[in-house]
Amino acid sequence: MGKQPLVVLTGPTAVGKTKASIGLAHAIGGEIISADSMQVYRHMDIGSAKIKKEEMDGVRHHLIDVLDPEEEFHVVRFQQMAKEAMKEIYAAGHIPIIAGGTGFYIQALLYDINFEESEQDDALREELEQYAQEHGAEALHDRLALVDPKSAEEIHAHNVKRVIRAIEFYEQTGMPISEHNEKERQKGSPYEFRYFVLNDERSHQYERINARVDEMLAQGLVEEVRALKARGCTKDMVSMQGLGYKEILEYLEGTCTLEEAVYRLKRDTRHFAKRQITWFKRERDVIWIDKKEHNYDEKKILDTMLTQLKGIR
Repeated sequence: MGKQPLVVLTGPTAVGKTKASIGLAHAIGGEIISADSMQVYRHMDIGSAKIKKEEMDGVRHHLIDVLDPEEEFHVVRFQQMAKEAMKEIYAAGHIPIIAGGTGFYIQALLYDINFEESEQDDALREELEQYAQEHGAEALHDRLALVDPKSAEEIHAHNVKRVIRAIEFYEQTGMPISEHNEKERQKGSPYEFRYFVLNDERSHQYERINARVDEMLAQGLVEEVRALKARGCTKDMVSMQGLGYKEILEYLEGTCTLEEAVYRLKRDTRHFAKRQITWFKRERDVIWIDKKEHNYDEKKILDTMLTQLKGIR
């Protein structure tokens, strides 16, 4: 029995993955698993640029609208949920298409990275949580930087849970978790996969991002975030740390004007797109698809992907 097929379709934010993924799913009998840290949440439609029912065009989607904003979503949970979805998709005789822009999630699934090597040490965790409360998140992050500078660079100081996890891992195994993850990355994939990255020239990409933010505001992004705030969602929640939510929340809390919030949102989204490209460039076995070279023609883009997919299905 050969490896099971898996298709990845990713690229920077606002590049046009949604449309391309639907065409691909129809052509190969695929179902889509969203690799997006925000579209998984209910009530967060505009800021996450969530695919609408009619845009799905009859293609089955997984991991969209399955969690409440109060729930946590992280790479391990993504991995578990995506694997469940893949079982169903294979059972139906279809091909899973991972579509979305969260590179770390894609990597975790593609190479089946194991995050669970060390046992949980409650005493240590409590001590670290206490330390963070007493001395602040930044001080805890400094402790991580001493033992694992690479992780400290990758994990934001405010993401206390991940900082604690990384310190904990080092304390228990004597090995930086970044090194462990790097080793895991070197493993081959258990799937027969094709990893497509849709890309565009930067200036065009940035124009699309700015236009998308304007469109989100026109669709009622401020009202969406206001409803989440009224529901009791705060900036400490994983869901509210997403682009589009944290900026508008700051405006609603009165720490900046709407104009400043929109400026930041556009700027941070452009920076995010740049980081996504850097991430995909580091990945192995990636097939880059340049939209400009295909004259922005959806059919040409699809044909290129189908040519690459010969022999996989």
